[in-house]
Parts: sequence; C-alpha cells; structure tokens
Amino acid sequence: MDEAPGLRPMSLEKLLATVGNELGTSPWRVVHQRMIDQFADATDDHQFIHCDPDRAARETPFGGTIAHGFLSLSLLSAMAFETIPPLEGAGMGINHGFDTVRFVAPVKTGARIRAKFVLADVKVRPSGWIQITTDVTIEIENSAKPALTARWLTLTFVEPKGK
Repeated sequence: MDEAPGLRPMSLEKLLATVGNELGTSPWRVVHQRMIDQFADATDDHQFIHCDPDRAARETPFGGTIAHGFLSLSLLSAMAFETIPPLEGAGMGINHGFDTVRFVAPVKTGARIRAKFVLADVKVRPSGWIQITTDVTIEIENSAKPALTARWLTLTFVEPKGK
C-alpha cells in the first residue's frame, strides 16, 4: 500500500495495542471557494449557500458561502493518508462505510480544518482482512464546535503469513 511521506508502517501488534488512543491529527488545510465550486460541479449540488458568495452573505446567517458537509467528509481520505501510519504488510485498504456521521457546524469558506483520529477498534479476520474502526473529529480552527464527528470503518488487506 502507498505510504504517506514520513510515516513508517505500524505492525499489527502495535495497532492492536493502540486501540482507545489517538492515532494523530492531520495538518490544517484551507477550504477555499474554488474547492467548494469544484465539489459542486462534481456532485451537481450548486445550492447558493455553497456557490453564490453574494447571495449567501445576504440571505444566510453564515456571512458567506459554506462548504458542503459531504465535501468535509470526503477530505477524510486525504487527511487520514497524511496522518495515520500504514499497516505493515498491507496490500490495500478500502472504505467500508460509517457507523455514524454528524455534521455539527458549518465550514465557512476560507476556514482551516483538520482531522483528529482515535482508534476505536480492530478486528482481525481469518481471511486476511482487518477491519479498523476510527473515531474522527474534523475541527474548525478557532471554533468551539467541530465540523463533523464520525465513526469510520475501513478494511485493510494483509496477506496471511505462510501464503
């Protein structure tokens, strides 16, 4: 599996010992209008609260445009890649879904966000797949409330030893 620069692979034993602890916090990233507009184009969601800064400033309590909640959620993959060490021997990882997702506060255009990852559970399957459950909080800089909280499930494939 591709490694994020500077992140050394973690053994399965170390991963199992890390359950209940923080895996890391991603660097801050700016959510800018161009990013929001590109997401709107990709998803056909051009609601004015995202794409029309003048109208959003006049007609919403946000003072301007805000990011789509699903845009913030979609950034988790990139933030995880740059933050969470890969699993030693992993061939690939896939998104398995979410047990919960809550959009708590809007991300205003120009805001900086980052993700905090806490390892909630690890299930090793005989097939070689490892299900990793991570509690994620996307924080908004200078905001008491997070953008979102989620319980994220991923699957990582590790070839069983002896094969």
